[in-house]
Amino acid sequence: METQTIYRDLDLTETINGVEVMSPSPFEKHQKISSNLNNMINPYVRNKKLGKVYYSPLDVILKEGEQRLQPDLLFIRKDNMAIVQDWIRGVPDMVCEIVSKGSVGKDTVTKRNIYERFRVPEYWIVLPEFETIEILTIEGDRYEIFSIAEGEGVVKSQVIEGLEVDIKDVFEE
Repeated sequence: METQTIYRDLDLTETINGVEVMSPSPFEKHQKISSNLNNMINPYVRNKKLGKVYYSPLDVILKEGEQRLQPDLLFIRKDNMAIVQDWIRGVPDMVCEIVSKGSVGKDTVTKRNIYERFRVPEYWIVLPEFETIEILTIEGDRYEIFSIAEGEGVVKSQVIEGLEVDIKDVFEE
């Protein structure tokens, strides 16, 4: 019982459309990809003094009691740092979800719709099974593909100005 109490705050529970959803901890491959992305994006952002990069688990509260998500990575511009409080309370400038076998619908449909509705400027969808990264940006009221690479190539961020990521480096063992 005591162990549950100690680790309760570290769980991967999200509130999606008002319903608490608990996810299992990610597999090693997921964590390697997350680490690779963080190791590429974070130094770039820091060196250019653009803002801050954060990684899961960290709650992003888009609407109290209804939308509390934990994207795998997120970026907040320097001029948007007021949303960084105890958790992130507001709309980040970029969110990234690494899709696992058990999270395809949640990440590519449900969370995409939520991020789109709250107008998160940039949404990265990382598909390890296909070694693919899609970068979506808000155009009008909808997400449109801004950059995509499958198997090889470079993806470019619109929000993190000048950032280019070679996807071979993301999926390398």
